[in-house]
Amino acid sequence: MEHLQPELKQINLLWEGHKYDSVENCVVTIAEKGTEITSVIVGHSGEKPFRLDYTIRTNQQWETVFFDIKSQFNDKRVELSFESDGKGNWTDHGRPLEEFKGCIDIDISLTPFTNTLPIRRLGSRLKKEQEIKVIYLDILNQLVRPNLQEYIALTDFCYQYRNVDSGYEALLTVDELGLVVVYPSQFVRGTHVESNY
Repeated sequence: MEHLQPELKQINLLWEGHKYDSVENCVVTIAEKGTEITSVIVGHSGEKPFRLDYTIRTNQQWETVFFDIKSQFNDKRVELSFESDGKGNWTDHGRPLEEFKGCIDIDISLTPFTNTLPIRRLGSRLKKEQEIKVIYLDILNQLVRPNLQEYIALTDFCYQYRNVDSGYEALLTVDELGLVVVYPSQFVRGTHVESNY
């Protein structure tokens, strides 16, 4: 008997960002070999508009293996494209990035999606507080650096997030897939559509 191909799930989401009056259209495609996320964010900082396009790929364990970011802000265009083995060993077009060794997840400041990466990857381990190291990307300030963060599940749909370096904390409300619904004072999800293929 032939094995049936697992269903492909695709989720199309909208998030509204409060800090920069931004809107994000994010498409999450979950397949047998991993997940691909493609998204575009537009907004403004002060009176200056910005646009950010990103692609993220993970393996089956939700370990990040690739990301590509293209941004346009303040007359400057920036592109970053890093690859990983999923275990925190990163390269930039083949050049090892030792400063990010041990960073399995990434955190893009302009989107709530990247909070989903550790939530999905760690799963039930988040019943106890977990400290992780991420690549933090503050695109508007052209800042890319390692960052320590902590997550713990308070319920199946509520997670306490803390940025260890800054002390910032937030209670994240998520859905059954770990996708953020409400990030207080930062992001709120609008409509979303799920499709199975």
